[in-house]
Amino acid sequence: MTERFTGIFTQQEPIPDEGIEAALRILKNGRLHRYNVVAGEVAEAALLEQEFAAYTGARYCLGVASGGYALATALRAVGVKPGEPVLTNAFTLAPVPGAIASMGGVPVFVGVTEHLVIDLEDLEAKIALTGSKALMLSHMRGHICDMDRLMAICDAADVIVIEDCAHTMGASWNGVPSGRHGAVGCYSTQTYKHMNSGEGGLLVTDDEEIAARAVLLSGSYMFYHAHPAMPGPEVFERVKYDTPNVSGRMDNLRAAILRPQLRDLDTQVARWNERYRTLEDGVRGTPGLTVIERPEEEFYVGSSFQVLLLDWAADKVREVVKRAGARGVELKWFGAEDPAGFTSRYDHWRYAPSEKMPKSDRVLAGIVDLRVPLTFSLDDCALIARILRAEVGAVHQQA
Repeated sequence: MTERFTGIFTQQEPIPDEGIEAALRILKNGRLHRYNVVAGEVAEAALLEQEFAAYTGARYCLGVASGGYALATALRAVGVKPGEPVLTNAFTLAPVPGAIASMGGVPVFVGVTEHLVIDLEDLEAKIALTGSKALMLSHMRGHICDMDRLMAICDAADVIVIEDCAHTMGASWNGVPSGRHGAVGCYSTQTYKHMNSGEGGLLVTDDEEIAARAVLLSGSYMFYHAHPAMPGPEVFERVKYDTPNVSGRMDNLRAAILRPQLRDLDTQVARWNERYRTLEDGVRGTPGLTVIERPEEEFYVGSSFQVLLLDWAADKVREVVKRAGARGVELKWFGAEDPAGFTSRYDHWRYAPSEKMPKSDRVLAGIVDLRVPLTFSLDDCALIARILRAEVGAVHQQA
């Protein structure tokens, strides 16, 4: 009998009871706005910022409305001006070039390697070609490049680095938390990320002026004293009249939901990685399928899983996706001609035109991707791997 998977790839675990109770307290007192507090009260948003700063080892932290808002805020806070080129990965999702374009920057795409990380040789070439002084580095789908080498390249060229850590909250390179190599780290707490508040984001930095500008940009209305995870008032005094309000604050309700999830994050990361390794072990050695080998320096969070069907004809990849889908396994393909859901390619975004990149196109055409929610058991992941192995094998035999 042919096995079939019946799980739901978009089903998350429930919010922890502690988070539900905290949310109910906020709902009952009605003080959802982060600056609406009574005497002696510290807002849930401010407490989350302190706790996330401590978790990442950052001096400063700001909670915001979304990960994409954090990215655009970071660009403004570091001083990127409209019309300036900003480097970013060819393998990323729409919010990254979208953040660059939203504040008038010009996205310049850098290639992707077979390890699904930014091509550092192409990065050096694009820095020289464009003179760009900013890189928005996307740790796409949780894959972290050699951050030591990347920072050496960027520091030598005076390029400021903003890290998109939407898929790497809880991950690290050589023991340094993701988001802590560059000038700014940006994280998402959207439902499909490592902490779930529906929408939301966090921004961390050690630079006091970047931090102050980010707070003012988020819409502080000069309540910057209500941010204990931020620099002193003298820093805000230097920049407050030159920094526009682009409101995008995190509210107390979302912060209350997130705080207990942050306390459990390391445990959740370990659970994700068990599931990732089960999938990896289950498909390794499948003819025609390439497993993405992870370097020793990378501590990853396996909340999604990617394999490569390198140099396969497009109709054969579509056949794998179709056959796996018929057995309940929802695969995403980055080689599709049109963007679909949370899958897209650099050449889909007409607001960010780019020359073709054949080496990267070859890799993107082979990326097959699936979510790994914690509602899946290890047995579920073993079943998914068996189905993927069987369907890839069946189509490969036809070639």
